[in-house]
Amino acid sequence: MSVIAVVGAGVMGTDIASTLSYYGYNVILKDIHPEVLEEAPRIMRQKIRDYKMISTDLQDWNALDILNRITFTDNYDAFDEVSWVIENITEDLDAKISLYKELNHRCGQDTLFAVNTSCLPITKLASQLSRPDRVIGMHFMNPVPLNDIVETVHGFHTSSETESTAKVFLNSINRQPLLVKRDFPGFVSNRLSHLFMNEAAFLVQEGVADPEQIDAIFRKGYSHKMGPLETADLIGLDTVVQSLKVLFDSYQDSKFRCCPLLMQMVDAGLLGRKSGRGFYSY
Repeated sequence: MSVIAVVGAGVMGTDIASTLSYYGYNVILKDIHPEVLEEAPRIMRQKIRDYKMISTDLQDWNALDILNRITFTDNYDAFDEVSWVIENITEDLDAKISLYKELNHRCGQDTLFAVNTSCLPITKLASQLSRPDRVIGMHFMNPVPLNDIVETVHGFHTSSETESTAKVFLNSINRQPLLVKRDFPGFVSNRLSHLFMNEAAFLVQEGVADPEQIDAIFRKGYSHKMGPLETADLIGLDTVVQSLKVLFDSYQDSKFRCCPLLMQMVDAGLLGRKSGRGFYSY
């Protein structure tokens, strides 16, 4: 099967790489940080064990088989042969622009690009490539192995052929694309979810309720699988803060003003699950 490149070996990148490998794709997982690449296989094995404990649908996931189809690298040596690049680096526009300028020289003319971003505009990033028609937004939902929905965003230049190919590709890994027709920052999911998470943080800051109470209301009252603060911890509070900044800068609307408690927690290193402590301890 085709070779897929995944750029960024963080929370999302490792989960996407595992999922692609499980469905038979050979994967190149690239990151600029050697220490991240060194730790990635151990983290992926642990996450696969954790996911198998949660879901009966993942009982046939075999960490050894999955990792055997993944190449971990800090270079672009084989990027001229990949069919898709799925980009998952930090939610920083300048960093992403720099990456896409590099990818423009490293990838073949037939390569397709999937921007896995929470809030940044697809069109802005596609403009860094000589073939912006071959770029589409693919916002995978966290955690990827347990969520079969992908928010698929049509950029200004995205062609109908790219959109159709993306649908076939996502179906091949048992994911359902839900198309967002217009490329506005935050799309649908994050314009809504970040308001929930941000306001929940304000409730904690003001002493209105504890995190456990807030999340229980959402789980039991609205039948959400997770409450907003549990979700923030899963995503990473640093990512939530950065995404709120993008939304605020993009719309200049005070409803996206980041809760000071969130910023303080990030400054203190309380990033959620990945640091062992956020609104909850892990």
